Amino acid sequence: MFFLTEKIVFPPVENASVDGVVAVGGDLSTERLIEAYNQGIFPWFDQGDLILWWSPDPRMVLVPSHIKISKSMKTVLKKKIFKITYNKAFEDVIRNCAKIERKGQDGTWIDEDMTTAYIKLHKMGVAKSVEVWYENELVGGLYGVDLGHIFCGESMFSKMSNASKTAFIYLAQKLEKENYKLIDCQLYTDHLYSLGAREIPREVFISVLKSN
Repeated sequence: MFFLTEKIVFPPVENASVDGVVAVGGDLSTERLIEAYNQGIFPWFDQGDLILWWSPDPRMVLVPSHIKISKSMKTVLKKKIFKITYNKAFEDVIRNCAKIERKGQDGTWIDEDMTTAYIKLHKMGVAKSVEVWYENELVGGLYGVDLGHIFCGESMFSKMSNASKTAFIYLAQKLEKENYKLIDCQLYTDHLYSLGAREIPREVFISVLKSN
């Protein structure tokens, strides 16, 4: 296991464990986070534990043009129930992601240190968000790290049916128009699969990441 020091450097992702852990420790400084994402690595750990840095194989991704919109979602979008904004309420989005209850999870991995770190990235123009509003109330959204040709999704939340799906579909359509290659979804979930995301070999993901 590779333990990080004050020096901002990561081992090759090919050295990751079977589960995808590349390194342990370090901090959540903006410099380290930016270096991690540019190497195809992201932090994910339980509150109070050492930071774990991941690069799973396979990698769950969405090609923006491959977004799947069900008939029921097409109806929701056509009715224009929600107002959607981009990068207008980042802190509200990440704090909602941190406190939303999720099936099969005790507590949250988005603690105050993580929240503060990504707010700093947002102020640098690196981390961005999508907000979904209903009658002036924030009811859904997502946030992630924008690498210019890949958007690394971190978390989403929904307080109202279809709100997070609306955010994800909006993001995919926006990024398709802007010629982004991938949305990095990190790990497989049935929900992401239903929206068109698929697993690809890590080496393919890294190749796309380095191609810009």
